[in-house]
Amino acid sequence: MRSQADRVIIFDTTLRDGEQSPGATLNVEEKLAIAHQLALLGVDVIEAGFAVASPGDFQAVKSIAEQVGIADGPIICSLARAVRQDIQTAAEALKGAARPRIHTMISTSDIHLKYQLKKSRSEVLAIAQEMVAYAKYFVDDVEFSPMDASRTEPEFLYQVLERAIAAGATTINIPDTVGYCTPKEIGNLIQGIRENVANIDQVILSIHTQNDLGLATANALAAIENGVRQVECTINGIGERAGNAALEEIVMALQVRKPFFNPYFGRAVDSDVPLCNIKTQEIYKTSCLVSQLTGMLIQPNKAIVGANAFAHESGIHQDGIIKHRQTYEIMEASAIGLPENRIVLGKHSGRNAFRTRLKELGFELSEADLNKAFNRFKEVADKKKEMSDWDLEAIVRDETQLYIDSGFQLEHVQVICGDCTCPTATITIVTPEGKILTDASVGTGPVDAVYQAINRLVQIPNQLTEFSVQSVTAGIDALGTVTVRIGHEERIFSGQASDTDIVVAAAYAYINALNRLYRYLQTQSQTMVSV
Repeated sequence: MRSQADRVIIFDTTLRDGEQSPGATLNVEEKLAIAHQLALLGVDVIEAGFAVASPGDFQAVKSIAEQVGIADGPIICSLARAVRQDIQTAAEALKGAARPRIHTMISTSDIHLKYQLKKSRSEVLAIAQEMVAYAKYFVDDVEFSPMDASRTEPEFLYQVLERAIAAGATTINIPDTVGYCTPKEIGNLIQGIRENVANIDQVILSIHTQNDLGLATANALAAIENGVRQVECTINGIGERAGNAALEEIVMALQVRKPFFNPYFGRAVDSDVPLCNIKTQEIYKTSCLVSQLTGMLIQPNKAIVGANAFAHESGIHQDGIIKHRQTYEIMEASAIGLPENRIVLGKHSGRNAFRTRLKELGFELSEADLNKAFNRFKEVADKKKEMSDWDLEAIVRDETQLYIDSGFQLEHVQVICGDCTCPTATITIVTPEGKILTDASVGTGPVDAVYQAINRLVQIPNQLTEFSVQSVTAGIDALGTVTVRIGHEERIFSGQASDTDIVVAAAYAYINALNRLYRYLQTQSQTMVSV
């Protein structure tokens, strides 16, 4: 990657900053699945995690480096504080990648130096230079971030960046860590860096914007206008606090407004050359996968990938769309791989038609996964009058999601409820050891009764913090997707499942969340033993 990149490099941090969303905890298999999809999407850099944070994070970075970081694949990156142990661990985890990158960072704002680091400016200057050089010993590609750069005194920021570049940094990333800036301020910040850091032309200039004021995407685009050529972003904009700049928003803004952005890259206004390497038809599929595995639902009015993004209810808008699509749509749904909500299959459809339609929707399943999904399709088709593409997607994602090895399996759910009876649930599960257990419980409602019974069987302390239901399609026979979050100590774990019976979906979603918690507790126990 040359210092003067002629396109925008997409640096995806869904698996690092995105996973810092409360409840978005992912296991290694889930991170791998997302990483493979990010590679299909065409991202340039995958920040696979924070290798030193935990044994699980280390293994995730290591597995992604080995399996996704192939010669023609994306750069695989690990975050590391400007600390020798962090950098050593990151380098070890990245050994299997064809193109590894260490991303090291240290705070530079006065408020961080005083209250968090408790270090002087001169100490931070020395550490930044020393640790970038140390990272350079392990890999050729080193990214440096001055944390809270947007609130750092400019002259000091310039000094830190100049030292980091001199020590061997190849990418300089400017984080608006607390989402404080406006687009104009971001533009001024980038201009100041380009004018006052003597060796800035030796590196790729990058931006990382947070969404605390809802300005992450606008700020990232303003940075691009002012010479930034790498954008750090996440799928669906998930991340710490209010989240990050959303990858899909950045990419589609560059595509839809290409004539506006072309001159900033020295191109003719009407140039049709893409401004980034993203395969936009993979956006919707990637968005759904991240939503399912993290349990982070997409708000209906979310730009680009929300359920209402291409919906028109106003009569005036509908009339305009009928007459000419561009009256009220600036992009086509097909541009992001969004399928039309068409009825194509029913209970009499065969396996080949099912397989063919899934391929059209972008799903390439193994024979085993296809069999599971087809059997579930037949079950649901018997209950529903009509099967839409949305139903098919929910079924496939439900049946092929990565179940945790040695977890609890739900065998049977039976509920009795009504206005003149006490809600009662009978639950049968199979334990990780293979034992079959059954118990019954009463509750304030059918779902509460189910959860009470499951808790009696599983016996893992937890607190239900969120329960939500979302209809996949319209109609009384629609599939419903249930998302739950449970808390244990200070951590949040999520689960998701779909069914025409909301109580059944709620039971499976709860078991999925409990299995994430169970896996976490197992990992913690193993770590304690090894220590």
